[in-house]
Amino acid sequence: MARKVILDVDPGIDDAMAISLALADPELEVLAVTATGGNVPPSQATRNVQTIIEQLDPARLPRVGAALPGGRMTADRRHLHGANGLGDAEFKVAELHHRHASDKVICDEVHAAPGAVTIVALGPLTNIAAAFQRDPDLAMMVGHLVISGGAITAPGNVTPSAEFNIHCNPTAARAVFNTPVTKTLVPLDVTNKVLLTFDVLDQLPEESSSWTGALLRKILPFAFRAHRQHLGLEGIYAQDAVAMAAVAHPELFVTTAMSGDVEVSGELTTGATVFDRRTASGARPNMEVGEDVDAAAVLDYIIRGLTAGV
Repeated sequence: MARKVILDVDPGIDDAMAISLALADPELEVLAVTATGGNVPPSQATRNVQTIIEQLDPARLPRVGAALPGGRMTADRRHLHGANGLGDAEFKVAELHHRHASDKVICDEVHAAPGAVTIVALGPLTNIAAAFQRDPDLAMMVGHLVISGGAITAPGNVTPSAEFNIHCNPTAARAVFNTPVTKTLVPLDVTNKVLLTFDVLDQLPEESSSWTGALLRKILPFAFRAHRQHLGLEGIYAQDAVAMAAVAHPELFVTTAMSGDVEVSGELTTGATVFDRRTASGARPNMEVGEDVDAAAVLDYIIRGLTAGV
């Protein structure tokens, strides 16, 4: 039986890749894709989710959750994702009315299948914290929460100490970290070991034969150019796609139970993830944290998923 998943995203080119992977994986049943502000403002995130779903046109349409208003962009990511978050590619999209808020969609879907739903948080944890606040019993009903974010010893990617998703809403991240839900964190220490090189574009199916190929051929070139120009990389980090691999193939990852928290008020360290790894601290672990990965196998999973998509 396919694993039921909810994707919570702030698209973002890497989020679009992750959504493509999830919809193409026969072992995953995507119940909903919920939008949150992060790489782009909330309204654009909602539009981008709808755009990606329409472009991929899966056989079973997942529910779409609208981003909560009031989200903030704590760092300008347009240089990596484009002004619209999707590499400045233009898409026609139907504007949906009467959208349900993302936190409500999350609650509804978890209640419909208690204990069976994995939530995959690929953006700031705004919606996840709001869902747990909306329904205090929800944490005990979620099967698993997989979070793309944070860092153990790796440098941050938005400040010297903070990873972007956590930095965007550190208060929400702290609340989620300290919520008694079974969770796994996939930090930069792991995701930065997987680099997609430019030749992946040659492996994508032609636009005429694949919805996934048509979408990714329009948005990925921007990401490759931006990573080379701004980060000096001959490839792209696919943070959220690696997190999807952790959902589909957890055996490819080495995780350790840790006690983790988030700094919310430091002048230089806001959004930093802090792990108590002292041998005799007595701190109780509250999550599994990825420390290593079979990078070659994860890269193979990503490429196979993107080239065999719908």
